[in-house]
This record gives sequence, C-alpha cells and structure tokens, in this order.
Amino acid sequence: MREFSVPERLGGLGALVAVGAAVWPTVTARTGAGLPCPLRTLTGVPCPACGLTTAAVALVRGQVETAFQANPLIFGLAAFTAVAGPLVALRAAGVLKPPRSWSSARRRQVGWLAGLTALASWIFQLHRLG
Repeated sequence: MREFSVPERLGGLGALVAVGAAVWPTVTARTGAGLPCPLRTLTGVPCPACGLTTAAVALVRGQVETAFQANPLIFGLAAFTAVAGPLVALRAAGVLKPPRSWSSARRRQVGWLAGLTALASWIFQLHRLG
C-alpha cells in the first residue's frame, strides 16, 4: 500500500467534508441536531474552525459569498480537494512519481504556515463573532 502525500490527504478530507456538507442539511432538518463548536460552547470564544460546517454547506450549494463569510479556510480545503483526485489518479497510473518524504526543514516551514493560517482564521472568527 502506498503512502499518500499531505495534499492528497487534505483532498481526501475535503471530499469527505463535501459529502458531509451535502447530507448534513437533511440530517439537521429531520433530527433538529446541530453541531456546535465545543470551544465556543464551553468558553464563549470561537475557534479557528468555527463556521466551517456552515461554509462547507454553503459552498456545496454554490453560495460562495456565504461560504466566505462563514470561514474562508473552506476555499483552501476545496482547492486541495480539486487537486487531489487527479493527483491520486496520475500517481496510480504511473504518470507521476509517488510522493517523497518532506525534509525536517520543509516540515517546519509547513508547520509555521499552518499555524499562521490558523491564527489568521482565529482572528477572522474573533472579529466576525465578536
């Protein structure tokens, strides 16, 4: 079994999120169940991922502005999702080489980028939700 790269894994997550976003409105309409943010429920402080469910549902429905207003991170996940399918297919067909492991310097860079992205999202959510 081959290893999947980080973009492929994020794309797979995005595909699962898209399926969930397509099904979630039906589940909530029939059951009345919601999906509150645990951090916001316990502390009143939103987390960097607050609004991602709303954003995913809006994006699946084609409501781009609503998705952006809920959480712009959804567009990054959507980009990984759009790239991952063809990437996995091309690697499976042997057109592209399998992914290589990242160096420790590259991992550190991506860690910083992920942290800064989460911080930017958190600032956005704090501003949006007061």
